[in-house]
Amino acid sequence: MPKIIILAAGEGTRLRPYTLDRPKCLVEVDGRSLLDRQLDVLGSETVRPIVLVGGYRGGMLRRPGTTLKFNPQFADTNMVWTLFCVDQELDGEVIVAYGDIVYSRANLRALLDSSADIAVTVDLDWESYWRSRSEDPLSDAETLRLGPDGHILELGRKPRTLAEIEGQFMGLMKFSASGVKQLRRTFNQARSEGSLQGKPVEEAYMTDLLQSMIDAGYQVKSVSVHGGWVEVDTVADLESATTRSRLNAIARE
Repeated sequence: MPKIIILAAGEGTRLRPYTLDRPKCLVEVDGRSLLDRQLDVLGSETVRPIVLVGGYRGGMLRRPGTTLKFNPQFADTNMVWTLFCVDQELDGEVIVAYGDIVYSRANLRALLDSSADIAVTVDLDWESYWRSRSEDPLSDAETLRLGPDGHILELGRKPRTLAEIEGQFMGLMKFSASGVKQLRRTFNQARSEGSLQGKPVEEAYMTDLLQSMIDAGYQVKSVSVHGGWVEVDTVADLESATTRSRLNAIARE
């Protein structure tokens, strides 16, 4: 089984007041946190070891059977920087997951079954989920275009039309040992240049790093899924009946 690195350093400002006393991934739905729900799914497939990368109130993330590391610059940095705070953990096959998501066992299995060097889960049924979260699905969605062979051509940009979104990036991806080398090479190149997709490297998202890998000619393969996951990014998400119903469906799997 691959190692998993869960990026959980964020403050979750859009979830205040729920995050005033805890990290974003520890907000609870029906008495159980997002992180503990994600760990339940990982436990069902015995994915080990598990590395948690914390920042804001990071000491609260300690869980049996996990290793806790920290991004000391969490207040001024983003996902890519958080990942490379644990550069020494990037060896062999690695899954990288956002801390504010929960996904089904079936979606995790689909990712584990991929033989691609760089595999990224993509929800093809994203639109109905986004419409349940917002009157305007374009307001908080990102572009994602796929080639006929299932490789990702573009992701992470601001869409102008729904036609630019063929699926939605979920924050769950896997890298083989070769893929990890490509990931590190792309990061180091961006760091030497001081920019990643036009952003300071410290402020870049994982989609920026993946797009830079695509631009460099690396193949980033989609793992297509149909729902079976939850993202909690706002108070509305946290309090939504849709969030509860999707989490209940995941728990019943």
